[in-house]
Parts: sequence; structure tokens; C-alpha cells
Amino acid sequence: MVFDLYLEYEFWFAATQLILAMLGMGATLTIKDFGEIAKEPKPFSIGMAIQVMLVPVVTFVYLQFFGMYHETLAVGVAVGLALCAAIPGGAVSNIFTHFAGGNIALSIAITAVTTIACLMTTPIILNFLITEHMPANFTMPAGKIALDIFLCMLLPLALGMVYLKLYPSTAARLSTFCIRASLFVILLIVIGSLGAGRLDLAAFGLTNILIVLLFICVLTAFGWLIPRLMRLEQNDSTAIGMEVTVRSTNLGLLIKASIFPAIVGQPDPMGDTVLFTLLLYGGLMLIISGVLIKINRSHESNVLAP
Repeated sequence: MVFDLYLEYEFWFAATQLILAMLGMGATLTIKDFGEIAKEPKPFSIGMAIQVMLVPVVTFVYLQFFGMYHETLAVGVAVGLALCAAIPGGAVSNIFTHFAGGNIALSIAITAVTTIACLMTTPIILNFLITEHMPANFTMPAGKIALDIFLCMLLPLALGMVYLKLYPSTAARLSTFCIRASLFVILLIVIGSLGAGRLDLAAFGLTNILIVLLFICVLTAFGWLIPRLMRLEQNDSTAIGMEVTVRSTNLGLLIKASIFPAIVGQPDPMGDTVLFTLLLYGGLMLIISGVLIKINRSHESNVLAP
């Protein structure tokens, strides 16, 4: 059966979409982009602190709050949200920052550095957030996660940057192709999961959908309020806010496939719930980011109006 074939190769579908996404992102980055950090150390430091420290802490408190009601928060949802918190901002955040009138250089710098740092931070944050939700005999495969991040995320990113350096005239086309191809593979993952019966909206339930939606709203609120309380410029605050809201669900799909591999003929309710949570977060974050872009543009228009 064709969908059994998808289950057999789920990890490689996840790896392919991430490799393509990071190759496309790398083809837009230069060493100079990292140099922007030195020009604006305060916004960068605040953005990094929010991403690496505040987001995991907020997620921990969030999971603890709902964890008091065991029937409300499924373990798979908790693990899925922990994955969202542990992964860095996605490349899409740079595009959305541009549309929202934010500091693109700052957005790119935070995305690039958190992407490199996630080799170490992702396993640590995951271990911190999900250990208590897993069976007693579960061991976090930190080494495997780090290796997957290096091979499927950092290496393609570096190759994309090298391509831009050697072939600048065609780098933009390569980036566009890779990002579109990555989205196509994600679509195949959704279709394959649906066809194999792994994505069941009724089983996931409205309550869990609302929990994921509220989680994104909480992260968004912190991502947009903290920079403003720190008196950062509007465009810097916008960039950081987008970085916090827009997560690299591409990486989340790879880690899910690595920790909870789908096996033909063996139902995996928790793994399926983790997958559904990641895909749902990815869809909702695009909608919420679109709303934020509209609000930010309206604000700028009012400021510029005579």
C-alpha cells in the first residue's frame, strides 16, 4: 500500500524537507549578516535571551499549569509544544519580518545564530521540558538529535552559503526552488499521514486545538511585549516578535520522526499526536503572523499619517 511506503520512509521525508529548507535559507545568507550582531548588540542579546531562555521557561510553566489536569493535556500535545519551544525561529520569520516592516538584518542574525546554537540547545531544552512526560525507561537521544541537526540543518545551511558565495547570480533562484520544494515535501507528509490514518482531527479534539492556539498566543504576547518593555525600537521589537512566534517546524518534524518513528502496522497514538501538534502549530503560526503583519502595517500608516 502506498501509505505504508510513506510510514516506512517517514524519517527521510522529514529529513528531505528540512535539508531543502536550510539549503534555501543558506543561499540567502552571507558572513556579513552575522556581522550585523556587532552593530546592534542590545536587540540581538534580548532576542537571543527570549528565544533560548524565556520561551522554554514560559513553555515549562504552561505545561505545568495544564499538567495539573491530566485529562486536559495529552502527553503527545505536551511533547509537541515542547518541541516547538526547543526549536529555533524559522526562515519564514525573516520574510514575515520584512512584510511587517521589522529589522530584517536583526531577524536574519537571530535566525542564523539560534539555528547554529540549536545543535546544543535543542537537546538540552527538550530534556528539560519533556522528561517528566515520558515513560520512566525513556532516554532522550541527545546524541542522535544533535547529529540529525548537524547533517540535515547546519550542513545544508553552510552549503547554501557557499553556493551564494560562488554563484551569486543564481542563488536566489536556488533558494526559491528549495523552499518551495520543502513546502511540497511537507504537503506529502500531511497527505501520507492522513492516508495512513495518523492525523485524526476527532481524536485530537477541540480542547487540544485550543491548547495549541492559546500556547501560540502566549508566546506571541511575550515575544511582542518584552522587547517593547525593554524600550527597543519598533522595527527591532517587530523582528524579535516574529522570531518568537514563527518556529522552525521543519526541524520539529525531523525530531518527531527521529524520536517517534512511524512503523507499519503498529499504531502510535502519542507519536501521531506529536505530529498533529507540530503541523497545527505550523498552520496557526502563519495565520497569527499574518494578523500581526496587518496590525503592524496599520500602526505604521497611522504614525506616518499627517
